[in-house]
Amino acid sequence: MLEIDGPPNGPPIVFLHGTRLSRTMWRPVMRRLAGSYRVIALDLPGHGSRSDVPFAIDAAVASVVSAVDEQGGGRATLVGLSLGGYVAMDVAARHPERVRALVLSGASQDPVGFWSIGFRALAFILGRSPLRPLDVVNRWFFRLRYPSDVARAVHDGGFWSRGGAVAVNSLTGRRFLPLLAAYGGPVLLINGELDIVFRAGERRFLGAVRNGRRVVVPWATHLVSLDRPDAFAAAVRTFVRDLPAEGSSGSR
Repeated sequence: MLEIDGPPNGPPIVFLHGTRLSRTMWRPVMRRLAGSYRVIALDLPGHGSRSDVPFAIDAAVASVVSAVDEQGGGRATLVGLSLGGYVAMDVAARHPERVRALVLSGASQDPVGFWSIGFRALAFILGRSPLRPLDVVNRWFFRLRYPSDVARAVHDGGFWSRGGAVAVNSLTGRRFLPLLAAYGGPVLLINGELDIVFRAGERRFLGAVRNGRRVVVPWATHLVSLDRPDAFAAAVRTFVRDLPAEGSSGSR
């Protein structure tokens, strides 16, 4: 299932959600961009309306390509948070002709070696914890931490811990930096100032691309698009606005 807003002829932006969440997490950002852009959010396998489809990276890539082709005219900017960022890099490496640009948030670290420990721990918690108490904790956290409109957007899509566990395990041990380098198009990294793990990899990820930018959002965490939707949307808007016009010598 897709959520779509904005003018049909607006530059298309496709949003990919983070682990255990769903497409609805992007509503606060999409509302801020829908005046000028065709904004599209989808559920990845194992999450939301596709919770009955086991997560696999190939299936996730195929679902993004389908959304780009059907709703984005065959080419779009991809915006991904965490899991969504890793999926976006895979899409861009396999199908660069469909990706006008990449916006990656909380995905600037390869889940290998030392860094894989945190990924494996998260997958263990999501996969082994009793679901009912885990869902209660999730609802409590988002209700306490965020304004009501942001919390409601997250709650509306539900929590998909088991699908998230499979997704995180599927990422662990894979190197995404080569995929980003293979893409070669414009890239924006948006990380929260307090997201220490992924900020630690920013320089390496930016060094792998020819046309890269970085935005660090003050006092924001890994969930930067929820912490500061105004700042996140503004960064995306500026980045997309400054992209070379489609068909120009600067575009792929």
